[in-house]
Amino acid sequence: MTRLPEELAEEVEAWIAQDPDPITAAATGELLTRARRGDDAAIEELSSCFAGPLEFGTAGLRAALGPGPSRMNRVVVTRAAAGLGAHLQDIGATGGLVLVGYDARYNSDVFARDTVEVLAGIGFDAVLIDEPVPTPVVAFGIKHLGAVAGVVVTASHNPAADNGYKVYLGDGIQIIPPTDEQIARRIAQVATVGLDRVPRADTYRVAGPDLIEAYLARAVTVARPPARELRWVYTPLHGVGTRYITELATRAGFTAPHVVPAQAEPDPAFSTVTFPNPEEPGALDLAFAHAARVGAHLIVANDPDADRVAVAIPTVDGWRRLTGDEVGWLLADDMLRHGATGTCATTVVSSTLLAKIAAAHGQRYETTLTGFKWISRAPGLMFGYEEAIGYCSDPEAVADKDGLTAALRLLSLVCELTARGESLATRLDEIARSHGLHLTDQVALRVAEQAELEHLMQQARSKPPVGLLGEVITVTDLAEGGDLPPTDAVQWAGRGLRVVLRPSGTEPKLKCYLELTCAAGDDPAATRQRQTARLAELRTAVERLLDRYSH
Repeated sequence: MTRLPEELAEEVEAWIAQDPDPITAAATGELLTRARRGDDAAIEELSSCFAGPLEFGTAGLRAALGPGPSRMNRVVVTRAAAGLGAHLQDIGATGGLVLVGYDARYNSDVFARDTVEVLAGIGFDAVLIDEPVPTPVVAFGIKHLGAVAGVVVTASHNPAADNGYKVYLGDGIQIIPPTDEQIARRIAQVATVGLDRVPRADTYRVAGPDLIEAYLARAVTVARPPARELRWVYTPLHGVGTRYITELATRAGFTAPHVVPAQAEPDPAFSTVTFPNPEEPGALDLAFAHAARVGAHLIVANDPDADRVAVAIPTVDGWRRLTGDEVGWLLADDMLRHGATGTCATTVVSSTLLAKIAAAHGQRYETTLTGFKWISRAPGLMFGYEEAIGYCSDPEAVADKDGLTAALRLLSLVCELTARGESLATRLDEIARSHGLHLTDQVALRVAEQAELEHLMQQARSKPPVGLLGEVITVTDLAEGGDLPPTDAVQWAGRGLRVVLRPSGTEPKLKCYLELTCAAGDDPAATRQRQTARLAELRTAVERLLDRYSH
């Protein structure tokens, strides 16, 4: 019989003693009892939950709910809030306003209230948006209210078992190194003392409806008057977007969306999808079915915290979800056609086409590391996107991805194209004729442990393919730096093809980004069909390599 290490048992007991949530404390106690009886599953679960403290990843914390320092819970959140407060004091922001918002996931409201109580206890002007809101509302509110920092309790598009803690400073941009490391050190210091030593107060303020109204009033300004009526389907994937997208569409003059009934209201269980991410296979199946019933021209989908947006269009073969890159090209091209000026930016794993679109309009382009914490820092940013369906199209107001304003811009574009007898598909063909045909795809491999990711990346570096699709491959290790700061990614490139491999910053999986490029010719549709077959071949080749690396 497996024995529970006494050191681990003592750590669990100490955790239970300081857990402010009696429900989770009791559940952890039951788990400890089972482990002491030799229950292997309970021992394994406790070992995992107490493996070590969560590290700041993409702008904060993200993990499954549960007990221990390796999970999201009230102890971890209280320490994070105290560590953030201590860091803000370190940089001279003592007493400043800190805005806190949350989504509709399990315990998001509880974690948000813990945060404002701790920050208020430390002496900050803590302000809580006391209802589930889209992440862009908080990012907007930080700059609008002149806050010194902001927190959103959200796990965005992760599975229902997860939650997270996203941190911004007063510029409204997600934190980057060394800020995350400095906050992490402060959190570690808090962890050495009991939670009873962390001051709390109920003197925090609650943000009134004025903040949400200010966001709506600004967001609607990105829309152009609709050129015609549009029948469209919307899904928030059980998140918080329905109220906001419906209100914004009405104010902008668009017809109201046909909302997918089963997914219209917030549901932390995400009961109709395995992963509440519009990119995942099957996530839009209900939207496809609803669109067929109502005869829609367009499908728009937000992720649960509405900072991302996906679009699907009808084709002769059924509904097709546009890639994140395609939506990025369409938005950038449309904004530039309407006179926008400034820097266009996207990441090293996104398509290379944005650089050509920007250059054609005489505008600057910049490649960044992955994530909006980097995109939003591009000097003079006018438009930024990442292939993971995130778009920043009003950076002065929201210096982060915003799936609501991006949706409004897309609705404006579709209305104008439809009024001229055109479509998003014909606009993509036009872009291809002007700048060359670019096709992108993604291969993702989920893993159980971080060690598997490290092994896969080591294999990608040490055993790359000699060739792909008959093209000789050159290998660039982005961990060695160069034009960009070092990052854990590898690029394989050949004539007209590119593959970038990197571990996800928010989920336990390896992501491989594929791109093929060629001249579009006089018939982009025919060229696209031929290149799509080659892209499928490239995808298969990469999948076989990953399978080999896994064994």
